Amino acid sequence: MSEQPLASFDELGLAPTVLKVINEIGYETPSPIQAESIPPLLEGRDLLGQAQTGTGKTAAFALPLLSRIDPNQNVPQILVLTPTRELALQVAEAMSTYARYLPSFHVLPVYGGQNIGQQLRQLARGVHVVVGTPGRVQDHLRRGTLKLDRVRSVVLDEADEMLNMGFVDDVEEILAQVPRERQTALFSATIPKEVLAVARRHLVDPVEIRIRSKTTTVETINQRYWQVKGLHKLDALTRILEAEEIDGMLIFVRTKTATVELAEKLEARGFSSAALNGDMTQVMREKAVERLKSGLLDIVVATDVAARGLDVKRISHVVNYDIPYDTEAYVHRIGRTGRAGRTGEAILFVAPREMRMLTAIERATRQTITPMSVPSRKQIADRRISLFNEQLTEAMQSQELEFFEELIDNYQHEFDTGLRKIAATLAYLVQKDKPLQPDVAPTDDLPVEGVEPHGRKQEPVGGMEDGFATFRIEVGRIHGVEPKHIVGAIANEARISSQGIGRIRIYEDHCLVDLPADVPRQILKHLQNVWVCGQKLRIAAVSDSDDKRQRKFQKRRIIGKKIDRPWQKTTTKSRRGPKKS
Repeated sequence: MSEQPLASFDELGLAPTVLKVINEIGYETPSPIQAESIPPLLEGRDLLGQAQTGTGKTAAFALPLLSRIDPNQNVPQILVLTPTRELALQVAEAMSTYARYLPSFHVLPVYGGQNIGQQLRQLARGVHVVVGTPGRVQDHLRRGTLKLDRVRSVVLDEADEMLNMGFVDDVEEILAQVPRERQTALFSATIPKEVLAVARRHLVDPVEIRIRSKTTTVETINQRYWQVKGLHKLDALTRILEAEEIDGMLIFVRTKTATVELAEKLEARGFSSAALNGDMTQVMREKAVERLKSGLLDIVVATDVAARGLDVKRISHVVNYDIPYDTEAYVHRIGRTGRAGRTGEAILFVAPREMRMLTAIERATRQTITPMSVPSRKQIADRRISLFNEQLTEAMQSQELEFFEELIDNYQHEFDTGLRKIAATLAYLVQKDKPLQPDVAPTDDLPVEGVEPHGRKQEPVGGMEDGFATFRIEVGRIHGVEPKHIVGAIANEARISSQGIGRIRIYEDHCLVDLPADVPRQILKHLQNVWVCGQKLRIAAVSDSDDKRQRKFQKRRIIGKKIDRPWQKTTTKSRRGPKKS
């Protein structure tokens, strides 16, 4: 075995169609099991690999075997046996992704509990790869619906678990129906005598690979996970950033493209962030790290390779936005916090289908990762109020306030206003761009994917009050729009006062705004060509059904109740609407 993994996938000899996918996905370097397994499997050698779940072994066998497949032969050429349906689905999905550019490629997962009729139809149409549990594969063999006489490669994945579940006889019977002149790869977390016996009977002069786990984590790191559900990951991350005591944060994603996309989205939401990936020049990477160290930057979104050797003491949080494929990678990631005896926070986002990987990480690190709840709206409001109080106290103790005290005394005397009212008004002015009581996400019932939150009271379609109608404008969160931009544009261009503008709901690429239902057509036509944040408003009325669909998001703000209809008070000339500038 070589001591170090190869520098890149380009050096491993994979087929161009497979390598193209790897580059598109953004994988930068192979994991140890991949670097050791791919070359001999490409050569057609048998292989015995000992590696834990979560070390990247699916790609270790899928990439080389797919590189050797003949897409013109629409028969099973690769057979992968797995102990569970979950693993069968995971492997099948991965192989489908890696074979994206193989013409007319088909992979079929077969397992118990699924309608066998669907599997029969797919087998009749023809597949290149079968991934299945031993029991269901045996069932198809008995029916005569699965032929293995053209199989060139067999993979026994997680062999120890398969044998522990009592599949040893099934495995033996299945292998007996595969041509003797075949390639066989066996992967197992442990190599007990039963697994070794199977390897000796079915592997010919195998290459043996053993990946030793070095996973030890720092005790000063508090590890938590959030199971991805309900919220989008970006909204959940936003809540965490709002509610937690964060100094510096390092966010890990899988691909280079994702670093840029996520950093830009966080910037658009008001967080100082930058990307760090292998496509950036060394100077650009060093500049980003220096900005993080100096406090000019609070968040860096990085890939594993780009973050190697990164040592910044102020990193208080590491977020695994994308779960790593490798337990070693997880340990290296979270090791960027909790350094020099300081405490650190590690947060892992886990989709339901990735819970196996979470178990593998806990097993490898011998530590429990505790579940967490995404901060609620109240928690975020409490956090904002706490910061506001700190700023207030600090300014009160450090600033010379005599001039402002006289200013308030004069205002109170001139307008006969109580100090409490004045203080409340000043507090409103200070926080109005970022309200202490947030009206938008994060909220406790922010919906997802068109699902209406349970128990939400439905509001009238026409807006908060009678006399309003809902309009859509084509500028949204991605353009950096805020309610004040919309209010200013409509108030100035349509001669509607801010009190005559109802709710404003800001979404990713558009907004909904409630305006008086009888806005003249000429004014709406004029507003279509008004620019806000570099976008034309292109305002259009929203039907009842459209508006109901939009109620899957939380309202942005309620502005005033009085309906101001200036066009009813102006001269005939002004009824024609404002002149185009």
